[in-house]
Amino acid sequence: MQSTTKLLSRPFLWSLLVLALSIIVVQMFYATVVSPIAENALTAGGSAASRGFFVIIKDAEQQVCIIAMLWCSYLILAKAWALTQAQPLFRLDFLAGQAEQGELDLPKALNELEQSQYSEQPLLQTWIICIRRYLHTQDVQNASDAIQASVESLAVRLESGNSMIRYLIWAIPSIGFIGTVRGIGQALAQADEALAGNIAGMVDSLGVAFNSTLVALFISIFLMLLLHWLQHLQDAMVVETQAHCEKYLLKHLHA
Repeated sequence: MQSTTKLLSRPFLWSLLVLALSIIVVQMFYATVVSPIAENALTAGGSAASRGFFVIIKDAEQQVCIIAMLWCSYLILAKAWALTQAQPLFRLDFLAGQAEQGELDLPKALNELEQSQYSEQPLLQTWIICIRRYLHTQDVQNASDAIQASVESLAVRLESGNSMIRYLIWAIPSIGFIGTVRGIGQALAQADEALAGNIAGMVDSLGVAFNSTLVALFISIFLMLLLHWLQHLQDAMVVETQAHCEKYLLKHLHA
């Protein structure tokens, strides 16, 4: 039941919705813009090996790559947005009010953190784990070890959460290579015509082969840039989480 609930969580449903919208929008764009313009360009005497933008992206492999690019971009930007939304929490000391009153009621603080609307944020989760450990052991060192373990677990969760993004970035060049294989296969099937002097069909097929790889590689480069930016934000959050706990939480526990 718990795994099913997680599978049908709001971020998962949003990602499916974005995927469906990407398919619909790209299909409409191809049907109304790309295919007519590319067909007119080819009819006017061009070939699939030409470098007109709409001719380059006209084939099915490029269409699939663009859909995957939009979906992958959403997954990256959604994760980055969630990280930026958590930034204000790093400027707060969650025990400052009790410290100013001169008494530290950790059970009360733990209950407030667990009931907070931000209780699912990694920073508050780390605070909750650390305070629980301290209440059980009454030892600051054990609480410090709990912070370290929680931060390491956070880093692993963030890394594993990028698995779909890494898969899409790997899959896009592979889709481009499928187009390359398809185009080369079509070109070889027209070898007899080329030997007879009619090379137009072979040139068009080779154009399909190289255009699909070209588009896929450009998209992959763009998505890798976004992924590295996301990983930078995630690494910064891990470091800030540990620093925040050591600066504020351990200070109160030592007091």
